[in-house]
Amino acid sequence: MSLARRWLDPIRSRWFFNRPYRQRHLSSRNGITVYLRFDDVYSYLLVQLLPQLEELLIPRLKPLKIVICTQASPPPNHLSAAAWQQYMLDDATVLAAQHRFVFEVSETVRASLPSPALIQQATTVLKTSPLRGMDYLHLLQDIFHMLWQNQQGKLNTLHYMATRRPSLASTSNAAPDLAAIRFVDEPIASGFLLFGGRHYRAIDDFLRLTRRLKQQKLLNNEPIFLINHIEWGEHLVNDPENLNEIQALHARLDIYLALEDPVSWLILAYIKRELVDYYNLTLRVHPLPYQGRDDFDWGLIARLSRRTEVSIAPFCRPTQAATLNLARILYSVDEEQRSEVLLDLLKCVWCKGLDASFAPHVQRLMTMALEQQQLIDLPETEAWLASNQATCEDYQQPDLPVMVLQIGEQQQVFNSLYRVWRIESLLAEALEEH
Repeated sequence: MSLARRWLDPIRSRWFFNRPYRQRHLSSRNGITVYLRFDDVYSYLLVQLLPQLEELLIPRLKPLKIVICTQASPPPNHLSAAAWQQYMLDDATVLAAQHRFVFEVSETVRASLPSPALIQQATTVLKTSPLRGMDYLHLLQDIFHMLWQNQQGKLNTLHYMATRRPSLASTSNAAPDLAAIRFVDEPIASGFLLFGGRHYRAIDDFLRLTRRLKQQKLLNNEPIFLINHIEWGEHLVNDPENLNEIQALHARLDIYLALEDPVSWLILAYIKRELVDYYNLTLRVHPLPYQGRDDFDWGLIARLSRRTEVSIAPFCRPTQAATLNLARILYSVDEEQRSEVLLDLLKCVWCKGLDASFAPHVQRLMTMALEQQQLIDLPETEAWLASNQATCEDYQQPDLPVMVLQIGEQQQVFNSLYRVWRIESLLAEALEEH
């Protein structure tokens, strides 16, 4: 790390984290725009929330603007198209079970995603429909149900009626730009909502959007969405007897993380403080080679830091050399001690501003972590990191950190800060099975 960065990063971070982390007011001039794809399962879940959202909005924000995109963005994290599609279906199954969405998960549906022919029929029906407002949102929801539940007969009937109905232009004086829906030839990764210039991904950011709308007094009633959502710091199991049963399961949690990623530090510290001892989890950490995760959403990190009550400022972002030094120190300690040692190392980096590529700071970290142990050779450390990377890639997850929860003979894999809640939900499910 350069001398300028070593001095300026802590100053810059103090300025960043001391300012208000939430902009007091987002412009509502353009209302709320919902971006969907017919062949995107997250869009399917999102449309099931739109009628309720529309009903809660103040008149000035109605109607919701609907944009149907016809292309998909490339899969994340170098996944193949088939692996990315399988991941989304599996993830949607989890979300549907957790939040009571309508989502048919039979193998028939998995094998017959919306076909181009059905999507074309759905497009025709929506383009020619005279419905507006809430009626149009219910039609949109029904269309998605037909596509994803393979109800071809119902869609054929709607398409037949739509193609024989007089066009909207001949029966209405409405201007074309007031149509209820737009179709654009643009790629999106999955469904999301746009408000005040900010993107809110479906379904993960939906509650954040409704909190924002409530804060700005843009809702006419109390929003009640995703009632089974597990908040940070909230425990599903509080009964002592049930808690003892979960602790007796001796579940194991493996985390594959990038050492240069501040989100990994926040998640790891939160899990250790709130979940590991509480549920008697065995925590194993598996650092990965440098991933180049240097382009962070600092607003998200500031919010996450406050929600988890885990400090992260001042910071000195680890470089590639720094991550290798951290990994070498970590690999030199016993496996059972690595989670505790890694937390200490990352706390020094993200909370105390130590630079793991600066020799005096590296010496301090080694003295703190190793005590009497000898430092492992660099080639052996690099081989260990490469092995962790290969195992992580085998799990076919789109984001980091990757978490693997082992409860008895059952293993569940999930990823990123948006799925940390699954740790508690899976433990609660295991309790019910026992």
